[in-house]
Amino acid sequence: MIHVRVVSPPATTDPVLALLSANSGVMNLIVTREAASNPDGDAVHFDVITAEANAVLRGLRALEVDRLGSIVVENVDFEISNRAAAAENREPTISNVAPIWESAEATIRGLGHYAPSWFALMVIAALIATVGILTNSQILIVGAMVVGPEYGAIINVAFGLHKRNRRRVVTGMRALVIGFGAAIIACLVFGLVVRAFDLQPTAYSDGIRPVSTLIDEPNVFSVVVAVLAGVVGVVSLTEARANTLIGVFVSVTTIPAAADIGLSGAFGSWSEARGSAVQLLLNVGILIAVGAAGLKVQQRLWSRARLGLPRL
Repeated sequence: MIHVRVVSPPATTDPVLALLSANSGVMNLIVTREAASNPDGDAVHFDVITAEANAVLRGLRALEVDRLGSIVVENVDFEISNRAAAAENREPTISNVAPIWESAEATIRGLGHYAPSWFALMVIAALIATVGILTNSQILIVGAMVVGPEYGAIINVAFGLHKRNRRRVVTGMRALVIGFGAAIIACLVFGLVVRAFDLQPTAYSDGIRPVSTLIDEPNVFSVVVAVLAGVVGVVSLTEARANTLIGVFVSVTTIPAAADIGLSGAFGSWSEARGSAVQLLLNVGILIAVGAAGLKVQQRLWSRARLGLPRL
């Protein structure tokens, strides 16, 4: 269930109330005339069960409430209401767990803001990964994957392709290029300093680099993991599963690959640098493609499930 706060221009309020009153999944409807300001209008508050949330939000947007007034959506953690339980029981079970697309899209858009801290995190994550590669520490590699914010830009590029929004695609791609570029340069400089002062571990100097080998040798398993991670990423965002989304961050070799490009370049290991570059491009490309396709497929599957199942 979600709670919705609407500010509706007076001329639009009656159609809004007609829309809400006709939907049996809407309850706790409260209307206060001429109570809102900035924007000015009538305040309308109501709750709606998950199964009907998409239809109600689409209806409000069709009435241009989002343009003429405002719509604010909040999640309801739990409700104690026989009426709400009865409304949910009238719906197909699958509809009560369907994604709320407006919420999912708002979450994706929220990940598409690239403040200076976003680029700083890219660099910091890559430097952590660089230390992990030098010391053969898989824990540091995993930590770097968690810190890296790159998936926000990746899913926004995928979202832009899905919505055919060229500006979102260009903005996301620019962030990825600048972010990964800055990360690679930072790791290159760090690697040159380490090499200049002979600070690299003996094992790394002797070519004993098991962690680096996992990163700079892409293979069919790299593709499989990237595809599966892309699917999980889309599902976790549309179904608001933050813990699952973290699993995506530690599944794909993006930040570690960028780190290995810079570090390998600093030590003149050009074959490793090329392999890591292929790994980076492979993972980013697959995540974008799977993300765009996954959004489209999910919407179609949920729509068909909603239409195809009888009410209980």
